[in-house]
Amino acid sequence: MAKLRTEQYIVGPVMTNCYLAVNEETKEALVIDPGDEAARLIQKIRERNVTPAAVLLTHGHFDHAGAAQELADAFGILIYAHEKEKKTLETPGINLSGMTGEPPAAYHADVYVKDGDVLDLAGFSVRVLFTPGHTEGGCCYYIEKEQAVFAGDTLFCSSVGRTDFPGGSASVLLRSIREKLLALPGQTNVYPGHNEITTIGWEKQHNPFL
Repeated sequence: MAKLRTEQYIVGPVMTNCYLAVNEETKEALVIDPGDEAARLIQKIRERNVTPAAVLLTHGHFDHAGAAQELADAFGILIYAHEKEKKTLETPGINLSGMTGEPPAAYHADVYVKDGDVLDLAGFSVRVLFTPGHTEGGCCYYIEKEQAVFAGDTLFCSSVGRTDFPGGSASVLLRSIREKLLALPGQTNVYPGHNEITTIGWEKQHNPFL
């Protein structure tokens, strides 16, 4: 029986998907890409009566990392990101934090992970998949037993992430998708950073960019 229940919250000016990945057995949760609306997310988490275990960032753009520190401070938890995303997080000109007219901001992570790391968080075994291309240090988080991958802005339903921002590369992105994501079982649910949820199998068959 699946332990994972995923709740999706659309936050911020570019409608980013923030996910609450709840372990129904332990009532712990992972907060993935809290980009904005910290107060709302904190309220929702408390209403659900679950205990956050960590904040996971797929990459360092403002719309995914902007509320991470407030969430981490509210619940006394750590922020995770890939080790090659440190520069993106910390550099306003790369994390795009001034893009919508807000003051530029620097972000950080408490724990920097590597490709292939397996994180024991909230009762899940979460494997880090290094998937650069949208940013230099973007990654996805794969929970194999739950047939779920949190893909950030690497892979979307019928589309792929933009590569025209600092650190982006179309060739690198496509290689990341083909080598890391399309290698996953077809029934794997893909939880992207924007738009609707999809599966690896559907994207293999129908995504015009692949």
